[in-house]
Amino acid sequence: MTLGPLMVDIQGLELQPEDREVLAHPLVGSVILFSRNYADPAQLARLVADIHAVRSPPLVVGVDHEGGRVQRFRPGFSALPPLRRIGHEYDADSRAGLALARDLGWLMAAELRAHGVDLSFAPCVDLDYGVSEVIGDRALHRRSDAVGRLATAYMHGMRDAGMPATAKHFPGHGAVVADSHHALPVDRRALVDIDEDLSPYRVLIANGLTGVMVAHVLYPEIDAVPASASKRWIGGILREEMRFQGVVFADDLSMAGAAAVGGIVERATLALEAGCDVLPVCNHRPSVVALLDGLKVTGDAASALRRVRLRGRGHVTREELLASRPWQHCQEVLARCSGPPELKLA
Repeated sequence: MTLGPLMVDIQGLELQPEDREVLAHPLVGSVILFSRNYADPAQLARLVADIHAVRSPPLVVGVDHEGGRVQRFRPGFSALPPLRRIGHEYDADSRAGLALARDLGWLMAAELRAHGVDLSFAPCVDLDYGVSEVIGDRALHRRSDAVGRLATAYMHGMRDAGMPATAKHFPGHGAVVADSHHALPVDRRALVDIDEDLSPYRVLIANGLTGVMVAHVLYPEIDAVPASASKRWIGGILREEMRFQGVVFADDLSMAGAAAVGGIVERATLALEAGCDVLPVCNHRPSVVALLDGLKVTGDAASALRRVRLRGRGHVTREELLASRPWQHCQEVLARCSGPPELKLA
């Protein structure tokens, strides 16, 4: 059985019979976990192992685990700073900032991989224009060149730990005030004015980026539908012009920003037709059921192969990880992150 395009959530700390029925459906290919699915490290490892055991090949297990405000697993995991802390370090000392990015990318990914989790939706590469509260300190920096360098270092750290990176929110969520969880943000800039937002993606793609998550943001100068449903953005700009060959995720189709194009089946259909490989549907089981009953998917061997490549590589136990010198080094790095970056005066 191949991995289908739907990424779904589960109800609690262990799989329920209804969860197992949903996960066994051929349209499902991956699972996203939330804080409600986490009690402690041992429970998480059991849950992920159970999810992997439902199907062959195993379903991919993902989570939003950037650090700062967006970290789903907390007790028993390192408390990661928001990505903006890396940008502050970079401003004080660019070499130290790049080293911090790689260390934190590795630490985040290594701790998740030690519990079997395949991927985290990171890094966030939206530019910090100072207007988007939902992005805010999740942004690495205001300057696109700094974001490109820091995100690449972060991605390499994740790769060292055996996890693929997923850059978000393409083509850029930082210049709009509205939160796409609750409304459809509209960015009225022309394509030439969005070039800086695209620049980090070009750098990451040149360095082998595995995944891109596309935003529910409308850019009326470029297309009449949100980017997540846009053939122009995904098929034209991302795939053809930017030469991205990895996995394209839509942002969560349950979000209000996605509702602009219709009901849940229509949203999913348009996202697939635009070129998305994975369709997350979170926190609304009736929408998942409606998709399992009503979504029509044609076979796409290339897309199916891309989804398989999301699986994490390598595995060490939690005990082995915590005893390792790299993990201990990262704890020293985290301790330094608790204060402001060291000021270097000429």
